[in-house]
Amino acid sequence: MRRSVSIVISAVASAIILVGGLLTTGCPPFGPAISLAQEGWKTEYESVCAKTDVAMALPAEELKELIAHCDKLKPRIEAEEESTRKVYLRRLKMCRDLYEYVLESKQQPK
Repeated sequence: MRRSVSIVISAVASAIILVGGLLTTGCPPFGPAISLAQEGWKTEYESVCAKTDVAMALPAEELKELIAHCDKLKPRIEAEEESTRKVYLRRLKMCRDLYEYVLESKQQPK
């Protein structure tokens, strides 16, 4: 029983650390503060990838704009520290790939 409580506490602590960026302060609870200029790309990332659930309903022109926005955002993310870079570049690639797939499927003759 005591071991299972310890595992639960460890899992909760890990979740809190992983979600640290979502705290009301806007910064992780440890480490150096990140300037707001560096964090501007996260807002753009969120707005670009927020439309993945409705991608099939978007017009082709908007899909092209989202793909281009992903391409513009990529170098800004590449300038981040390694762990942030790896996570967000992978997520951005998944968003871009989805938009590209949907665009290609809309352009194929039926």
